[in-house]
Amino acid sequence: MSIEDREDALNLLKKYVKTENLIKHCIATAAIMKEVAKELNEDENTWELIGILHDIDYEIVKEDMTKHGLVGYEILKENGVSEEIAQVVKTHNHTLFGNYEKPVEIALQAADSVSGLIIACALVKKGKITDVTPKTVKKKFKDKSFAAGCDRNRIKEIEKLGMDLPKFYELAIRGLIGVKEELGLE
Repeated sequence: MSIEDREDALNLLKKYVKTENLIKHCIATAAIMKEVAKELNEDENTWELIGILHDIDYEIVKEDMTKHGLVGYEILKENGVSEEIAQVVKTHNHTLFGNYEKPVEIALQAADSVSGLIIACALVKKGKITDVTPKTVKKKFKDKSFAAGCDRNRIKEIEKLGMDLPKFYELAIRGLIGVKEELGLE
């Protein structure tokens, strides 16, 4: 089976991931990846597929961070996913890997973390992602107790690509608005 588009990737993800919130997290990360790719003139389709598939093994490894990504790589290769995509999924686990240099790897670190922060901002606004602004996100970013699980240092990685945080927030919000129905947001 070859993964050609978003629908293929979602079908593959849902074969291994059953938790609705984890599926939504992957959809959100993918939407952000796609917007960042567009901004950086990178391959939007590939970046979106990486976002969808990045946590494909999370339930299987039961959050064992010594295996997360490595098992995902094997799953993707068994299912005919390209080496390019599988490799980024394999190395996105920042507890095993790090010092990211490729734009796609850096973007995945930032998108993976900022998705939760922005969705938490939307939930404060009664689920209205359209009411979230870069200013809202900037304010909540500074409040370490808000969405405490979102790694602010991983979000800041985006600056390595010459993108400031307000621009990144703008792109991320735009991406999430594009998939708001799938995320259960308004």
